[in-house]
Amino acid sequence: MKKIFSVLVLCLAFVTLTFAQAKNEKTEMKAEQVKEQVQGPQITFENKTIDYGVIEQESDPYRVFAFSNTGNEPLVITNAKGSCGCTVPQYSKDPIGPGETGEIKVRYDTKRLGKFIKTVTLTTNQGEEKVVLTIKGEVKKKPAEPAALPAKEVNPFNNNN
Repeated sequence: MKKIFSVLVLCLAFVTLTFAQAKNEKTEMKAEQVKEQVQGPQITFENKTIDYGVIEQESDPYRVFAFSNTGNEPLVITNAKGSCGCTVPQYSKDPIGPGETGEIKVRYDTKRLGKFIKTVTLTTNQGEEKVVLTIKGEVKKKPAEPAALPAKEVNPFNNNN
């Protein structure tokens, strides 16, 4: 009986060690895959969508997308293109080093009334896949300004003096 129990304990220990080693190898493989994924430049945004909300006609047209280079090589933005002429992006053409931050400044034409959803497509050196940023909101008509007061009041008792 003691021999059978000893053999079972040894078999159980062997199986446990085998599974533990296999699991450790899988964990190491996943860690290597993650390291491979962040090789080169990597652009990471705080937000890829900015909501202007409901704004008044001709109000502030600018919004900023903040990003950082989470890769291990310099990031270069080679192109930024708005989905139409009413959406104009501005960006630095200088390389952004690993761990550094940058921004994409987007101007939307707030003279246009109504709801909008527009995109900015970025081309970078991080790979073939393009990065798409989105702006959205609604522009309401500016309230009419009150009529101006007359430049000079006419006083009928003073003969316009």
